[in-house]
Order: sequence, then C-alpha cells, then structure tokens
Amino acid sequence: MTPTQNPGNFERRSFATRELRLAPAEGGLGTLTGYAAVFDSLSEDMGGWFERIAPGAFSAAILEDDIRCLRDHEECQILGRNRAGTLRLSEDGVGLAIECPLPDTSYARDLAVSMARGDVNQMSFGFAVMSPEDERWENIGGKAVRTLLRVKLFDVSPVTYPAYTATSVQVAQRSLERFRELQATPPAPGGRPIAMLARELDIASV
Repeated sequence: MTPTQNPGNFERRSFATRELRLAPAEGGLGTLTGYAAVFDSLSEDMGGWFERIAPGAFSAAILEDDIRCLRDHEECQILGRNRAGTLRLSEDGVGLAIECPLPDTSYARDLAVSMARGDVNQMSFGFAVMSPEDERWENIGGKAVRTLLRVKLFDVSPVTYPAYTATSVQVAQRSLERFRELQATPPAPGGRPIAMLARELDIASV
C-alpha cells in the first residue's frame, strides 16, 4: 500500500535536527545519516493540539513495511529502499535513525551539495495510523495531546521545506474530534464515559 493508495490516512511530520548529516564515503557521495523522528518530544501547536511519538512506534514498520528514502518526498527521486538493502532503519533511545548511502544520480549529487552548504538540515516522514488502538489522546495541562503508538511507515525524506499537508491536518483533526466527544460525554456509573463503556462492550462481544 502506497500513500496514493491510502490517501485517507496519510500524514507527514518534519523535524529540524542537527543530527542530519552526510558521512563521507570513499568512492561515493557519502551516507545520509540522522533521525527522521524523535521520541517523546512535544510538537509545536498544530492547530489546537500537540503531538509526540512513543518509543517503539516504528518497530513493527521497520520489520514489515516497504519504505523508501526520497528527496523532498518526490517518488521519482529515490535515494534508497529498505527492502533493497540501500536504506537502513533502526530505533534507539533518541528516535528513528536512518542510514542511506546516496546513489550516483544527479538529484543525489544536488542533495549532497545542498547539505554540505547547510541548506538542507531537516527530515520528514510519511506515515499512517491504521487503527484507533495505534494512537492515544490525552488532556495534559489543558492541552489535547496525541501520542503515536504504532504507525505504518511509507517514506523518510530530507526536505527543503517541512510542511504539513492539508490531508495530514484533516486526518488528525477527525481523531481529535472523537477524543473531544468522549470527553464531553457524561460519566456513566463507575466514572467512565458512556461512549467508552459502549466501546469496551463492543470489543468484549467480538
């Protein structure tokens, strides 16, 4: 499944990080290394809500998903692919780490020059949350906070401009509205919202 095949759930997030760099390599353009995502770091205000990524959110994706490294998310400018062994992904105590030896292509050479000049220093990743159980919403200090627990990962990308697509905002906004509806539901006996109890009963009856 690609972002084009799954446009309803597709989202993008970007991070500015000093960790993104081009490690020199003998006889090549170098290896792109750094972090496409950082764990437990609260995002800026994303329109009335905030977001963070839980450690382990990418563990299943690293093993199961077909992931590309793209230049500015352009599908025709592929830098590496995990199933081809030209993109290595791992989780550590910081976040989602990447290693991608750059191919000898014109767009990869352009990227290497831009990174050496310091013009490109940000990463972005494209993902989807496939089920409600893969995210958690909480009210923390009066802020609605979304925690990504597990994601389907499509691509990682060094980017010129980090940007949230309109689709990304709409996807998360729908999830936020469900969370607020639960909060607004009067508590049932036992202290849990009626809507939440109904969901638990539905799950138990499966």
